[in-house]
Amino acid sequence: MGTVHSNTVVGWREWVSLPAIEVPWVKAKLDTGARSSALHAFDIDELDQGKRVHFWVRPWQDSELDAVEVDCPVYDRRLVRSSSGHTQHRYVVLLDFELCGRAVRAETTLTNRDEMGFRMLVGRQALRQGGFVVDAGRSFIGGRAPRPVRRRNRGRDEPVAS
Repeated sequence: MGTVHSNTVVGWREWVSLPAIEVPWVKAKLDTGARSSALHAFDIDELDQGKRVHFWVRPWQDSELDAVEVDCPVYDRRLVRSSSGHTQHRYVVLLDFELCGRAVRAETTLTNRDEMGFRMLVGRQALRQGGFVVDAGRSFIGGRAPRPVRRRNRGRDEPVAS
């Protein structure tokens, strides 16, 4: 039997962490219209006859700083329709993210989100699983990342402590 959570209200955009892949901060859009979650990934390579995937994550918009190399099991492969209506085959991995003090394991597709406003999208499956309710009129209910992190995300070169 799964854990029962009381609902936690979150905004339409929040700072989350991905501790298992050593990404302490990433700005995410919480999207009840998207089924699964998505993470910005690049240089995606299949390993071990498709059982694993190797990729890189850039946590900051418009910056190549602090890229993280990741190697993890493939959970699934799916044909995903983007908000623009295009379909794309994507790898799906299980990633833990933390939001408002709660850890949630999410089915997360890997895709290039360079043209998108957020490095990560948290979909309704993960929101439901974590007991989150999105208040579309609010942002950063869970708190803001430290100022140097926010500056780095806007392309300003300040050192960021993990």
